[in-house]
Amino acid sequence: MQNRTYSNISDPFWRPALIVFTSNVCIMVIQLIASRLIAPVIGVSLYSWTTVIGVMLAGLSAGNFIGGFLADRFASRRLLGVIFILAGLGSLSILALFEFMGTKGLPELRIPLILRMTAFVSVIFLLPCILLGLISPIVIKLTLRDLNTSGSTMGRIYAASTIGAIIGTFATGFYLISWFGTRYTTLGAGTLLIVMGILLGQWTRQWWQAVIAATAVAIAIPFTPINQLLNSWCMIESNYFCIRVRDEEQGGNIYRVLTLDHLVHSYSHITKTDDLRYSYEQIDSEVAEFILKRDGQVRYLLLGGGGYTMPRYLENAYPADKAIIDVVEIDPMVTQVAKTHMGLGLNTRVTSYNLDARQYLAERNVNDRKYNIIQADAFNDFSVPYHLTTREFGALVKQHLTEDGVYLVNMIDGGDAEFARALIRTVSVNFPYLYFCPTNKAYDGIRLNTMLLIASAKPLDEKALRAATGHDNVTHISNWLIDRAELDKWLAKPPQLVLTDEYVPTDNLLIPAFENKLAIR
Repeated sequence: MQNRTYSNISDPFWRPALIVFTSNVCIMVIQLIASRLIAPVIGVSLYSWTTVIGVMLAGLSAGNFIGGFLADRFASRRLLGVIFILAGLGSLSILALFEFMGTKGLPELRIPLILRMTAFVSVIFLLPCILLGLISPIVIKLTLRDLNTSGSTMGRIYAASTIGAIIGTFATGFYLISWFGTRYTTLGAGTLLIVMGILLGQWTRQWWQAVIAATAVAIAIPFTPINQLLNSWCMIESNYFCIRVRDEEQGGNIYRVLTLDHLVHSYSHITKTDDLRYSYEQIDSEVAEFILKRDGQVRYLLLGGGGYTMPRYLENAYPADKAIIDVVEIDPMVTQVAKTHMGLGLNTRVTSYNLDARQYLAERNVNDRKYNIIQADAFNDFSVPYHLTTREFGALVKQHLTEDGVYLVNMIDGGDAEFARALIRTVSVNFPYLYFCPTNKAYDGIRLNTMLLIASAKPLDEKALRAATGHDNVTHISNWLIDRAELDKWLAKPPQLVLTDEYVPTDNLLIPAFENKLAIR
C-alpha cells in the first residue's frame, strides 16, 4: 500500500516483526498486571490465575477471528493505526474499570464462584484482549506479497510475537511491577499502544510529523483525568504482594494492621508485644513456654513472616540466651515493612532470610543448629503455597527439627474442611503424634476457621503442654485441644488424601473456603 509521500519500503515505522513484537509485549504485560491487580480483591490462587489466563485466551482468540475477517476486507495501515489506538484506550480503561469494580468486589450474582470470578475479570480485561488480538492478522495481511515466501514471512512474524511475549513476561514479572507498580505499568502499556497507532496509521504527510504528534500525545496522557486513577490501593506493591498498613482501634487499644493482597495477616500492638490478637498466636506462646521449660531454650523458625508478631513476642518475652529466632519470609518488602511499621525495629535480634521456605530448608545444612519449633504460617484461605503442604516437605522439616521438636502448622478452612484434613493426614506421615487445636470446638462444618496443628515425631508431655499459659495465664491449648480419638474419627472422613509433590490439589480442596469467604450475603 502506498503512502501519500512514502512507501512501506521507505517507511521507518513499517517493521512487521517489531509491530507484532510490541503488541505481544503489551499482551503479556496486561496478563501479569491482571493477576496482581485483582489480588487485593480475590487473592492469588490457581483459580484466579486460571480465570485470568482463560479470559485472556478467549479475548485473543475472538480478536484473531475478527481480525482475520477485517484483514480480508479492509486491511490498511489506517485500520491498523485505529486498532492500536483503540487497544491503547482499552488498556487504559482497565484502570477505570478496576477502580469501579474493585471497590465493589465480585459481582453479587447467584451463580457459582468460578463464574463470578470469570465475570469480574472479563468486564475489566476482555475488551483490551480482543483489541490486541486484532493486530496480528492485519499485520500478516499487509505483509504477505508473495505466496512463495509466505511460510518464512509468517514464521518471522510468529517468532517475533513469541519473543515479544517472552520479553513482556520477564520484564513485567521481574522489573516493571516492582519498579513502577501495576497502575503505572498499565499506563505505560496503554500509552505505547496509542503511540504505535499514531506512528503506523499514516495520519500525516511526513513521518516526522507523526513522531511529533506521538510524542505530544505520550506526554499529555499522564496529565489527563486518568492520573486520578494512578494512586494504588497499596502502600507498597512488591513482586509478591499488595502491602497495606493501617491503624485500627479495638477495645480502646490501637493496633497496627498488616494486609497482604486481600487478607489481614497481622494485628500488632506496637508497644505491648504480648497483646496477641489471634487465637493461634496465643497457642504459639504456650508451645514456646512448654519448649522452654522442657529444653531450656527456644530455637524457633517461622516460615512466613507476615507482621512478625510471634517473633516480636518471643524477642521481648525471652532473653537472647533463651530464644533464638529465625524467620523465612519470601518477600523482602514484607520484612522491611515489619521493621519500619509493625514494631519489629531495625535493631532486632530476629534473623530474617528472604527466600522461599522450601528453598531455605533444602539449602541449609542439616548438621547446622536444629530447631525445636518450626512453624508454617505461609498459608491463607486464598493462597496456599502447595509445595509447603506435601509429604516431601514434611520430611524436609523433620530433618531440621530436633528428635522431639514440634512442627506447628497454621491453616484456614471451612465447610467440610477437606484441605485441613488432607494436610493433617499428610503431616502425620512424618509426625505421627498430633495435637489438634481448631480454636473453635464447632470446627466441623463451620463457615471458616483458623486451625492449628501441633505435631511431633515423638510423644509430647500432654499434661505439661496443657498446663502452659504463655502470655496471659490462660491455658488456651487445654481449652481447644481435640481428643485424639475424635481427631482420628474426623480424619477418617473421605476423601482420605495424602498430599505429595506429584499430587497436591490444594486449591481444589479449598473451594469451600473460597465459596464461604466470597459468599453473597
